[in-house]
Amino acid sequence: MSMVNPQSKLLPFDAAKYLTGDEAIAEYMNAVLESEDFDLLLLALGDVARARGMAQVAKASGLGRESLYKALSPGAKPRFDTVLKVARALGVRLTAHAVERAS
Repeated sequence: MSMVNPQSKLLPFDAAKYLTGDEAIAEYMNAVLESEDFDLLLLALGDVARARGMAQVAKASGLGRESLYKALSPGAKPRFDTVLKVARALGVRLTAHAVERAS
């Protein structure tokens, strides 16, 4: 009896394919920001950049294309101003909200 590995039939998930409009991108980014995970934020910015076109985002952010890929790669530690430039180029704004403090 042959067992088929169920993982072998799975295709890699690419969030960029589903980020087709401003509303979808905003919802995606809000969900990622709620996680408070910086690496996930970089991954999400990369997904949105690929959805919008890396070359276009690189130009709009003032970064070289290779620098953009490097800044958004796993484990990267880009400067905060770089993250803000990329977000601005993507048409998203990072915002702050008050959180409830434990009494």
